[in-house]
Amino acid sequence: MAGIYLHIPFCKQACYYCNFHFSTSRGQQSSLVQQLLKEMTLQKDYLAGQPISSIYFGGGTPSLLTADELHLLMDQLHTLFHIENNAEITLEANPDDLTPAKLKELAATGINRLSIGIQSFHEADLQWMHRAHNSQQALACIQNAQQSGFHNLSIDLIYGGPTLSDEGWEQNVQQAIDLQVTHLSCYALTVEPGTALDQFIRKKKMAAVDNDKAARHFEQLMKWTATAGYEHYEISNFAKPGWHSRHNSSYWQGQHYLGLGPSAHSFNRHSRQWNIANNALYIKSLEEGTVPFELEELTPAMQLNEYIMTSLRTSAGCHLSIVQELFGADKCLQLLSNATPFIQKGWIRREADILTLTREGRLFADGIASDLFF
Repeated sequence: MAGIYLHIPFCKQACYYCNFHFSTSRGQQSSLVQQLLKEMTLQKDYLAGQPISSIYFGGGTPSLLTADELHLLMDQLHTLFHIENNAEITLEANPDDLTPAKLKELAATGINRLSIGIQSFHEADLQWMHRAHNSQQALACIQNAQQSGFHNLSIDLIYGGPTLSDEGWEQNVQQAIDLQVTHLSCYALTVEPGTALDQFIRKKKMAAVDNDKAARHFEQLMKWTATAGYEHYEISNFAKPGWHSRHNSSYWQGQHYLGLGPSAHSFNRHSRQWNIANNALYIKSLEEGTVPFELEELTPAMQLNEYIMTSLRTSAGCHLSIVQELFGADKCLQLLSNATPFIQKGWIRREADILTLTREGRLFADGIASDLFF
């Protein structure tokens, strides 16, 4: 099974913390959709005929697409690829876009899962982040989506920000629980180079991120979601049983995926490639019949490191038997040796041949993974 990702690089306005590729000018939206259709045709053999179990419209803000544009893209996907009947089809959406009329349009296109960029239910947080929606819309869009038949809902929440108190964070998480949202993606506020937030902090216009607060919020999050019956199945992702994201899980399980659109990445285990992050150049290249991407061949060491990094982030863990089968017994023994100090420290748990991060270890996931790399 494989997945397809489509990057829709348009937003109403720029959030201060965001470093994804997007444009607030939508003049090229129609042209870009046409070139996405062309890229699908040029890349239709990348997945070698594998059945498609998930499709994900990311961005940017895919909920800015019109119903006609979504139908065009979905029709082309069904024409060129074998989409499974029960495929998970996700669209990222901003709360201010999800009116009852828009939700009805989305359902008609075959979208069956929404990932909503709530970020916070508090007005002060949303204004500080420079979000396009307000706190009333954050609440109403979830209720509207559920009333429109969308029960496979994920929402994004950001913690650790300067305007978010411990009490405010608890209220955000409890609001999501009370609304019976089936999936939560929760991220610590990070300062990415080149973002507006980075510039504001450098110029002393905003306070630096408080890492201690972020760590505290993450620990609280793990406790509250466990009590509410959510499974912490990946570092940043929590789901009610049976509601894990199939698309994102395919990334962490090393399955193949095709990325379409500016800045989109593709992966087939042997190589990784990524499209140019420039809308005008993307359109121009495809008008000339060429997909504008760079390619990186993955060495065995890179493939092993990829497996270590992605598997350790999940509750399924890193399987030593898989490492031995794919990379050899010596690599398996070396990995276990590298992991031993973390096992002794209580940050990694070993059960049979599986290594998983403990609750404390999840606080240091990236650092632990990098220390295990070959």
